Amino acid sequence: MRITVLTVPDCPNAPLVRERITAALDGRQADLELIEVRQEAEAARWGMTGSPTVLVDGVDPFVVAGAPASVSCRLYRDEEGRAGGAPSIEALRQAFAGSAMPANAPADECCGDHRDVLDPIGRAGRGRRAPAERGLRAVHQAVLRHFAATGVAPGASDLAAAAAEAGRRASDVLAELAAEDFLTLNDSGRIEAAYPFSAEPTPHRVSLANGVKVWAMCAIDALGVAAMLHQDVAITSCDPLDGRPITVTVTGGTARWDPADAVVFVGQRAQTGPAATVCCGALNFFADPATAQAWAQQHPDVHGRVTSQSEAQRIAGQTFGPLLRD
Repeated sequence: MRITVLTVPDCPNAPLVRERITAALDGRQADLELIEVRQEAEAARWGMTGSPTVLVDGVDPFVVAGAPASVSCRLYRDEEGRAGGAPSIEALRQAFAGSAMPANAPADECCGDHRDVLDPIGRAGRGRRAPAERGLRAVHQAVLRHFAATGVAPGASDLAAAAAEAGRRASDVLAELAAEDFLTLNDSGRIEAAYPFSAEPTPHRVSLANGVKVWAMCAIDALGVAAMLHQDVAITSCDPLDGRPITVTVTGGTARWDPADAVVFVGQRAQTGPAATVCCGALNFFADPATAQAWAQQHPDVHGRVTSQSEAQRIAGQTFGPLLRD
């Protein structure tokens, strides 16, 4: 596990966050890197939204959807809702626990514990932001931007330029991205899904502010589109138990849910494989908690839990917010 602490020079909360990281690790081994950030452009490159920012394997587990890059002070809320200058020890423990989850962990290990709710959609705590090496991030981001601009999956020819910058063929980069579950390919090598987007119809339709309509792989993915693109969106879905329509309208970073009692069930099936098969059918909107619980009882093979609207949005922002950052 790699922990990066981003601070401005002489940040008064730098000693506190280092102390809490040490306490949260409780003797576990981790590579800890301390980096001082002085310029807004530098903060944008790192994904820093205030000082201190903690990255776990390159991902901010405390990211707030729509938060801009910043070299100002950053505040965190603890389990009691109190504001402070660093994540709480418990919050850090949860972030580190997600990073430690092995890729082939069985479902009852990563979904039975509420702390690991990100594992079904975050590549076992490793995040969905592709690494920069070998052209992976450049091609992955080109795929996502093509979906956002057109509503459909790109072909290899659309990605050739991005792959060529790394001296590679697009098809080879796509195969590597699929092997790491950043996207899925069909037998012909065409893109079927690039989380959060689906090339095929799903129950979750997202209308973007630019007029494009896209399909999302699951409820969390649909919510993540707004955080990733920093656009207003309108999501339409339905309760898989009784078919009631559900809409979520995100305007200026604020979401309005209809029905007002709608929730999201976050889970995965007791099997291994890519998120598209293990998780996406188990991450759904429900019109109210009662139908979510009833659906869960009817699907004993799915391990997970009901999450609130705010928690679902937090998970979505944490998972997809960093994907298009340089």
